Formats: sequence, C-alpha cells, structure tokens
Amino acid sequence: LLQNTSDKYLDIASEIYEYARSILPYKLNDYLYVALTDHISFAITRMKEGIQLKNTLLFEIRKYYKKEFEIGLHSLDIIEDYTGIRMNEDEAASIALHLVNSQLSGENMEMAVQVTDVVNKVLNIVKYHYKTELDENSINYERFLTHLRFFTVRFLRKENMEETIDDFFYEQVQNKYHQAYKCTEKIATFLEKNYSWFLTKDEMVYLTVHIHRVTYR
Repeated sequence: LLQNTSDKYLDIASEIYEYARSILPYKLNDYLYVALTDHISFAITRMKEGIQLKNTLLFEIRKYYKKEFEIGLHSLDIIEDYTGIRMNEDEAASIALHLVNSQLSGENMEMAVQVTDVVNKVLNIVKYHYKTELDENSINYERFLTHLRFFTVRFLRKENMEETIDDFFYEQVQNKYHQAYKCTEKIATFLEKNYSWFLTKDEMVYLTVHIHRVTYR
C-alpha cells in the first residue's frame, strides 16, 4: 500500500486518525490508519476522474452515529486543506463507517454496514408499533441505540448470551410492560424470519425494558 500511496494521503489519514482519537470515547483499532489511507487515496482518485459514489446509508449514519459523522465532516475540511478538493457528505459518511468499523475491533466493513442496517430496521419496528417518532435527543434513546448496536454485534459474531433471568422475573416484565413486550415479540419474529436469530429470555427482557423507557411519555 505504501509503495503506491502519496505521503500527502498518509498525512491526511494521520490527522483524521488523531482527531478521531481525541473525540471518541472508545479505543480505535490501529488498522484504521491503513484503512483511512487506502480509502482517501481511492476517493480522491475517483473525484479527479469525476466519479462520485452515493452512500446508501448516509441518512442512517448521520442519525445513529452522530459523533462519527461529525468527525467525517471535519475530515472533509482536512482533505480540502491538503488537496483543494471538496468532497460531499457521502464521503463523510464513508469515513464515519470506518470509525464505526474500528469500534468493532477490526471486523470487516460488511459488519459495520450490517449493524447499521439491522439497528435501523429494529427502530422502525418500534416506531410503527407505537405509531410515533422517538425522541432522538433523550438519554433513553441513546441507551437503547447503544444496546441495539452491541446486541446486533453479538449475534453477528455468533456469541451466545448466557441465560440469567428466571421464569418468574420474565413473566413479571412481560405483564408489567405488556405493550413493550408485544413490540419485542415483533422484533423477535423479524430477526428469526430474516436472520435466523433466536432471542433468549434475557434479550427479550432487556429489549422490553429499553423499549418501554424509550417510548414512555
């Protein structure tokens, strides 16, 4: 990679990497430096050839990964300072995805894309079930979003969750948060049908409690 890459792109990637590291609360995988260098080099080559690719996840990335997207936007300023080329928000979203991918400890980019896709679909199930929009600025929304991300990552990695909740507590949650539990059942059916994921009682309980909190008025 280095043999075919301008020092300028290495400097850009280094500046973005250091900026992201100063902002994000999680540790970045070292491979991010290489991934960013490669991505920026290819993106600038495309721009010079008049080719601009649309990022189909732009809306979701802007919405669900706000910090990463803001870093992506700042990265566009860094790239412009070095090259004089101004890229669009689609590229900011692509850089943000690299940051999300780094959070997943070096998983491939497909993992980051799939996590975003699943989270988006689950949130839509909640919104359609309650026929309401969610307060995206609330702390409960942030907690729910974080839970969904790691919940999805566990399933994609095929990590089994140990059963810790007994039947009595499960039934208590089921009865106390009846509406939220019905929504969780819809999510469970969707995941089983589309991904062959089977939720444990623990996951059913955690999802139910999060859904109740995020929709409670």
